[in-house]
Amino acid sequence: MTDVNKDQVFEQVKDALVELFEIDAADIQPEAHLYTDLDLDSIDAVDLVVHLQNVTGKKIKPAEFSTVRTVDDVVTAVAELLKES
Repeated sequence: MTDVNKDQVFEQVKDALVELFEIDAADIQPEAHLYTDLDLDSIDAVDLVVHLQNVTGKKIKPAEFSTVRTVDDVVTAVAELLKES
């Protein structure tokens, strides 16, 4: 089992947000709220999950993302997935 680096996961999530939604990288902070600060909607959230599944090669269950509200929540959820073997 490899140690998951949350900084690396954050960079991947940030890159995804910039690439998929043309969000200014400077606006993407760990505490940024996906819906209010970054103007994402539920469709965008699904697109993000699909993108992260492709990047990580892991299946992300919708329930695991139902409580995600901030960029850091996304990073934590992805890091937890990557820890699972």
